[in-house]
Amino acid sequence: MNTSLLFIATVLIWGTTWIAIALQVGAMPVMVSIFYRFALAGLVMLAGLALMGRLARPAHWRFVALQALCLFSFNFVGLYKAAGLIPSGLVSVVFSLASIFNAVNARIFFGERITLRVVGAGAIGASGLVLLFWHDLFTTLDGNSLRGIAWAGFGTMMFSLGNMASRRNSALGTSPVTANAWGMGMGAVVLLILILATGQPVVLPEGMTSWAALIYLAVIGSVAGFTTYLLLVQKIRDEAHRFAIMFHRQQRKARSLNSSLQSIPGIGPKKRKKLLTYYGSLTRVKLASVEDLKGLLGPRLGPQVYLHLK
Repeated sequence: MNTSLLFIATVLIWGTTWIAIALQVGAMPVMVSIFYRFALAGLVMLAGLALMGRLARPAHWRFVALQALCLFSFNFVGLYKAAGLIPSGLVSVVFSLASIFNAVNARIFFGERITLRVVGAGAIGASGLVLLFWHDLFTTLDGNSLRGIAWAGFGTMMFSLGNMASRRNSALGTSPVTANAWGMGMGAVVLLILILATGQPVVLPEGMTSWAALIYLAVIGSVAGFTTYLLLVQKIRDEAHRFAIMFHRQQRKARSLNSSLQSIPGIGPKKRKKLLTYYGSLTRVKLASVEDLKGLLGPRLGPQVYLHLK
């Protein structure tokens, strides 16, 4: 699947999960809702991979465990708690800052430079959502709203840290699909331990609406949503890396061609640029015939370049 389709799929899936989350809030304890979501999602993914013969053990469990805690457990505790205190649209305003959180954490953990483009894109997205939910954000701000915003900020930070763990898993050879499958199962186990430790009642969803919301959040919102999102992030990162390598190669070729041609009388910056644009590399210039060089540089300079490079 190409980058555009992955982006569209992720936006459509996660843009609708807020509705399902809002339908679940209040029907049962927050942790119980999240536990059911990721227990079902983990079972679906693990069973699906096993049936396809693609179920593999992660290369390093510690980063899968970290991804499970941040991406499939604590972040949703924060977001579900927030959705119970403030409108889901306001939660999405806070969550839109995830790109800025990711940039800061990538700087901290991977030493990446924070670009103005990333900051600008995050600011534009957040500004648009603030304009949409201006009334909820500023005119009805009270204690519950502040607590809701704090929970949403916590959930967004956990989401970002989960992204960093997923990135480390990919670098260590564990694919997003494998890490998601095991991570969702591990996240569900952690949530169950917390539920039992805090004495929360483990109740089943009531009514068709709650069951439909649970199935949608587990299968579409989690299995499909997280897979498309993490594949999208990996693909963008790989494309950026490939572009950087190509750019540096082109720069080296340009320097090599320039240095080889600088000593030829009559070949100045414009002629060197013309040769580089036309042939692309020093090797291709060397392979050119004297007639080709005459046609490009003229009857005097063409033979000079040909003899100099032979």
